[in-house]
Amino acid sequence: MNVAVTKTRAEQALLQGFEQVAGVLPGAVWVRAAREKALGAVEALGLPHRRVEEWKYTDLRAALKEAFPPAVASAGKVAEPPSPEALAAAIGPELATMAAIRVMIRNGRFAGIDGAARLPAGVVLAPLAEALSGRTDEALESAFAVEVDAARQPVIALNTAYATDGVRLAVSPGVEITEPVHVVFLADASGPLAVTTRNVIDIGPGAKVTIVESHAGAAGVALQANTVTQINVGDGARVAHLKVIAEGERALHLGSSLVKLGADATYRAFELTAGVGLARNETMLSYLGENTAADVSGMALGRGSAHIDTTLTIDHVAPACESRELFKYVLDGEARGIFQGKVIVRPDAQKSDGKQMAQALMLSEAVEFDSKPELEIYADDVVCGHGSTVAEIEPDLVFYCRSRGIPLEEARALLIDSFIGEALEKVEDETLREAFAAVARRWLEA
Repeated sequence: MNVAVTKTRAEQALLQGFEQVAGVLPGAVWVRAAREKALGAVEALGLPHRRVEEWKYTDLRAALKEAFPPAVASAGKVAEPPSPEALAAAIGPELATMAAIRVMIRNGRFAGIDGAARLPAGVVLAPLAEALSGRTDEALESAFAVEVDAARQPVIALNTAYATDGVRLAVSPGVEITEPVHVVFLADASGPLAVTTRNVIDIGPGAKVTIVESHAGAAGVALQANTVTQINVGDGARVAHLKVIAEGERALHLGSSLVKLGADATYRAFELTAGVGLARNETMLSYLGENTAADVSGMALGRGSAHIDTTLTIDHVAPACESRELFKYVLDGEARGIFQGKVIVRPDAQKSDGKQMAQALMLSEAVEFDSKPELEIYADDVVCGHGSTVAEIEPDLVFYCRSRGIPLEEARALLIDSFIGEALEKVEDETLREAFAAVARRWLEA
């Protein structure tokens, strides 16, 4: 017998609101069909809740009390870019001024590309809204529509239904982009806003690129953000993918990275979450070719009532691949941190090498850290392991610092900085590492 589940107020608003904005959402006929199919999946599944195993620590149905008005954007309609001062205030002067090809997405709408003329031949960089409404792009069509069919993922389905804009990046085989491609998602609307963005990225064989995502909000902005980044990495390509999520204490952030790796490729990902109300950062990574290495790491800084959930699925489909994951949490006040890391080794993925570690530093007695590492191994010639630790600041180390004239708060900050330093070292580019460290320092100083 089928039992109908009553829709929450937010779920009803999400379903009913689509028809009000469908006419101004970008895309050709096939896009509209994909959106309607995705909305059907949302209606069937509802928002994920604690009875869904992957969401047992983050009950989105309970957390999302109401659905904010969705941002809308049409192809060709360009938003006004923020001033340099506003940009620096939102993402920090280090990220705002670093040399990069910068793409601005403001309140869900494309707001310009700075430095496009410096891109080498063989690179397509365009607003997603423009790409969805343009000529046939089989890779884009496959990426935009297939994920809803492939898994029971209502958050991704919701993204497909409501996505307004983002980035379409395609890099031809053997091409190197020497500067980072920096995509800035800025929310500074005067009232509550739901922003849904999508990035579809194809990196050709032997290409090399660094992609940076900055998700930021103006002070006090009430935001519900749903962002999906899909990356296909060709054979022998090298990709660095970094994110900073700092949208403010009134923000709810749902971020999904869907990554497919070819043979002999290298993929390094790093995410920093600092200053957000609720964040769910999910990475689903699959090895489709042999001899590929991936490092997916990051850190989460939470205070007050912040709730930060990092969920990983690392799927070793092909043999002789390496995966590394290291995540550091610093929690204060009544913050809650969650780490769910699943490594799957398929029967044909012999000689897989996977290691995973999650560590939390608890600065108050009221914080909570839930760690759920998992290994599913169906092959016999593998090296896999995982670990998790939770600790407080060691009083003896604080005493040691104070005995040398260092004030208490400065001593604590030094020890916290030392704790997160191991994670920051995962960022290979020195300029980006310093920029991310500056974001962390500002959080600590606050």
